[in-house]
Amino acid sequence: MRQSRVNKHNQSKKSNNVWKIIVMALISIITSSVIFLLYYQEDLAIIEKLSIKPSVEETVEQPVSEPEQPATVEEPPPAVEEEPPVIQVDAGGYAVQAVPVTEPTYIDGVLVASKKYPLPKDYHPGEQPEAKTALTQMLAGAKEAGYNLAAFSGFRSYEYQETLYQNYVNRDGQAAADRYSARPGHSEHQTGLAFDIGEQGQEDLWLTEQFGETAAGKWLMDHAHQYGFILRYPKGKEDITGYRYESWHYRYVGVEKATAIKNSSVTLEEYLGIE
Repeated sequence: MRQSRVNKHNQSKKSNNVWKIIVMALISIITSSVIFLLYYQEDLAIIEKLSIKPSVEETVEQPVSEPEQPATVEEPPPAVEEEPPVIQVDAGGYAVQAVPVTEPTYIDGVLVASKKYPLPKDYHPGEQPEAKTALTQMLAGAKEAGYNLAAFSGFRSYEYQETLYQNYVNRDGQAAADRYSARPGHSEHQTGLAFDIGEQGQEDLWLTEQFGETAAGKWLMDHAHQYGFILRYPKGKEDITGYRYESWHYRYVGVEKATAIKNSSVTLEEYLGIE
């Protein structure tokens, strides 16, 4: 009997232990479930925040770059056309030089020698080869046309012109000489590009206006530009050239310029736009 009670007691004790184990297991399961749910809800909240709240980069207002403006190009001020300097002249129309010139004057590639554009005293090129060749061709062309022309005066040095001019001054006075003879340093003959031309056998007409009225003089006036020469001091242009009409004085400037001057019926000064 006692043994039976002991057995029942042991069985009861075992039964209680089993229940304790079951209860503890349930508690553990429930506890784990609760913890899981708590963490799950927290994760959901985090996920929800991330999906709704913009990132820091999105919330910070990015600076908006202004469109680049095209570079402003400053236009240069309008060119002011300078007036050519006024050349002071004396009673004879010659430029009054404060100091002697040291270089010849070229305008648009043309060597200029006139009352207002002097040459240096030591300028001594001799007859220019290009001009001399053109002269030879022109005289040959005249001969083919039946005119026997000759160049009776070509290059003159400063010193030669000085003597020649002074002789004219002594004979006719300076005012008269200044109309037909260049002062030293102002003569085109010193350039080596000018020639006095006349007809052989008609020497009495050399250095006269009448030469321009002869058939030979008219041929020369009509054809000189074809060889690069111009009649340097034409009739009615004394107020521009500074010298009276010289039917015999021809100056080499090249075919292109000579043709333009001939076709325009202008002087070298007018062609170059100078006084």
